[in-house]
Amino acid sequence: MKIGLLGIDAAIAQVVAAARRLGDEIVLACDVADDSPHARLLDGVPADPSWEAIVDPRVCDAVLVGADGWNDVRAEGVRKLVQAGRTLLVSHPLELSMLWAYEIDMIRKDSGARVIPFLPERLHPFIGRLRRELAAGIAGVGTRGQVETIAMERRMRDRSRDAVLRQLARDADLVRVLVGDPERLSTLGSGNPETAWGTLAVGFTGPAQVPVRWQVVRGDTDSLRIVLSAARGGFTVERPDDAAAWTLALSGAGPTADIPPTAMDDGETMLGVLREACANLSGRGESGRSDDDAVPPASWADAARAIELAETVPRSLAKGRAIDLHKEEFSELGTFKGTMASLGCAIVLGALLLLMLATLVGGVAKEARWGFGEWIAGLWPIVVLSVLGIFLTLQLLPLLIGGDAGSGPGDAPEKPGGNADRPGPRA
Repeated sequence: MKIGLLGIDAAIAQVVAAARRLGDEIVLACDVADDSPHARLLDGVPADPSWEAIVDPRVCDAVLVGADGWNDVRAEGVRKLVQAGRTLLVSHPLELSMLWAYEIDMIRKDSGARVIPFLPERLHPFIGRLRRELAAGIAGVGTRGQVETIAMERRMRDRSRDAVLRQLARDADLVRVLVGDPERLSTLGSGNPETAWGTLAVGFTGPAQVPVRWQVVRGDTDSLRIVLSAARGGFTVERPDDAAAWTLALSGAGPTADIPPTAMDDGETMLGVLREACANLSGRGESGRSDDDAVPPASWADAARAIELAETVPRSLAKGRAIDLHKEEFSELGTFKGTMASLGCAIVLGALLLLMLATLVGGVAKEARWGFGEWIAGLWPIVVLSVLGIFLTLQLLPLLIGGDAGSGPGDAPEKPGGNADRPGPRA
């Protein structure tokens, strides 16, 4: 497989290293700084400062997009690549902007591009095990009873605002994999916005009715600890920040056989997802994932939703209250409906204002015996009716153009037991 590069960071560097080990070719590196700590992985790879060189599908089969040095030029390059229908594997999150993420999502639906976020943690077998145990507990057949709470402890060296929100945008995907889309988000932190991030705690409540608590703690390494507490025991997963194997510990009643640590190379895992996507798009193969209980790779819809959840946290922290979430489909049709609703309110207010102005002008014109003014004032019903007629005619556009194309396979966010519509924060 021929791979192009648009920027690089630690996550994309893992994929590059895996690609070179496994015989894939890095054909071009665009917008990579000479002083990048990952530049040594690109020895002998032609460089180009512009993203335009990798738009042509004849140059490479897929494009890797890194976040280090992110700027407006690279953001525009990603838009153009998605418009061109390319297959992209992108670092997550590239930009902590819900609007940008959903803009890319709408472009992707139109162009048929495949945008794969770098979210390998959900593919680890221990995450699948936790998901199955949670589903079994909800169904009343779990060996340790009903799962009561889930605690996610994120140890971080850098606990600045940006670092915490970026990490939450990644870990929120695990929350969604385990309990589905949250229905409510709440935060707990210091009253000082400058110091709240070092000890931030975020609570999620989802359709599984199992509360999830995600908390930042100080650590010498970046790692994650997930604890599922059940009625008769629990499960604890430790995810180290390096190449060390994940561990799973069981406690309480039920089987307690030793579970060997399981390592997973994030770069090789995501490279496999990228190869599978390229093979399916070209008709060269089918998905090798036959286990219906396995967690599917993250889609761009999943990544956009996780970014949206992370972007909601500062609002909850500033207001000091929980944020309810509602289900909303982000699409061109949904945007059209929202625009029409806003425009309808504006027309009603404008009609009232026009009525008052016409009455005032008509009264003054009548007293002054100004015939032209009276004629102008008398036109307001025709103006209002014309605008309303045009507005109502615009409502027929979706019927004439047709609805939005459906999302491709794997693009819908999932929850235990099925797929969920994509929710958004309630204003």
